[in-house]
Amino acid sequence: MPSPYVKSAAVAAALSALDEGRTPDRSVFREAVRALLTTLGERAPGRSVEVRVPPYGVVQCVPGPRHTRGVPPNVVETDPATWLRVATGRLDWADAITQGRVRASGIRADISAYLPL
Repeated sequence: MPSPYVKSAAVAAALSALDEGRTPDRSVFREAVRALLTTLGERAPGRSVEVRVPPYGVVQCVPGPRHTRGVPPNVVETDPATWLRVATGRLDWADAITQGRVRASGIRADISAYLPL
């Protein structure tokens, strides 16, 4: 079964730009990040982990206890280029963590079971 993001022209365009060493246009980057965050939310429905990709988007996902107030206990944060690479399997989750490109805090913050999308 093909991945849903394959149908996203923004994801394809953003990955192409990154492959060429260019920064994607802001609107393309935003749409690509949001498309992949939406896919993650659909693949791992829930509200126990907050995945942040500033400045473009955030999603709550992963089954478990719901967070309702203050700073969430389980947070994943990364930049847009890293998110596209991790979400599409071009960068391994463990490598991204080791390299400090993804910051994950909390006992449920390991979303590697849901990646790549």
